[in-house]
Amino acid sequence: MHSSKNKAPRDLGYYMPGEWHDHAGCWMAWPARVNLWPDIEATKKAYADVANTIADFENLKLLVLPSMLDDAKTYLSEKVETIAMDIDDSWTRDSGPNFLLNDSGSLAGSTWEFNAWGNKFKPYDQDALMGSRILSLLGVKDFKSSMIAEGGGITVDGEGTVITTESCFLNKNRNPNMTKKEVEDELCKTLGTEKVIWIPGDINETGTDGHIDGITAFIEPGRVLVEINSDKSDPHYDVCMENLNALKNVKDAKGRVLEIDFIYEGDYSSLEFDECRSYINSYLANGAVIVPGYNHERDHLAIETYERIYPDRTIVQVQISDIAIGGGGIHCITQQEPVLTDMLK
Repeated sequence: MHSSKNKAPRDLGYYMPGEWHDHAGCWMAWPARVNLWPDIEATKKAYADVANTIADFENLKLLVLPSMLDDAKTYLSEKVETIAMDIDDSWTRDSGPNFLLNDSGSLAGSTWEFNAWGNKFKPYDQDALMGSRILSLLGVKDFKSSMIAEGGGITVDGEGTVITTESCFLNKNRNPNMTKKEVEDELCKTLGTEKVIWIPGDINETGTDGHIDGITAFIEPGRVLVEINSDKSDPHYDVCMENLNALKNVKDAKGRVLEIDFIYEGDYSSLEFDECRSYINSYLANGAVIVPGYNHERDHLAIETYERIYPDRTIVQVQISDIAIGGGGIHCITQQEPVLTDMLK
């Protein structure tokens, strides 16, 4: 995956920090695949609501197709920085870079190959270049990997552990010739981790094939937030239980048994498409958590959970049903860039 002269990030002391590490900013992309959305005007407004909200807490850089630049600006606050770039779609979590730091405070990034979640959408050639283009704009090193993967498929603790799903990372529509061990090794090399924790994922979620960011997320080292479902008649109940059970009594790279917090997932019972109803799919901004709302009675439960877990952060809910219909949530459309603070441990 990496040639001998091009050492992997882990070999050079780079690692992906947890999402709670202070951010230099956030990267998003304006909805470019217009025919994906039943109501593109409503979707543009929802994307702008997310971007404008995050921009109240940290720098927000928004990638926009050059032909859409003038229109996009009419929805955006003056705090949002727009950058013209050729893009196919608008999921920077998946096609953006994995930002990395090392202990001397250098910023870099690793980029995986991108094939639009197993060739589900075309074209995707511009999005396959997005990660490298962002790193080039910043003038930082780009560690390229030939493994096909997406950022929504991983959650890291910044201390050597990554959690991912078998339904996505072992799917034959990504890397049919790679073994589980080879995928594991490449994840660790590109993210600077030492241990991969595998959970089943969701084989019935055909949009991303069960990305981790709709199932569980690290809250802090040694502690995860997991979506649960209390309705045994709901087809999602078994999916939630299988993933929860896979995380019980599991040790991270530091030998800690994971502490598990719970959050109720949204209502998947009435959906016709692979719409997102995950409250895990939130964004940790500087001093805040931007939480999705789905115009549902469970929205307030998500707020209460995040207020309990993050008492020192401002919790802001943004209604995103017009983004969720495309298959993702707030985490899916954002990618944090860590700040270069004193990283010495």
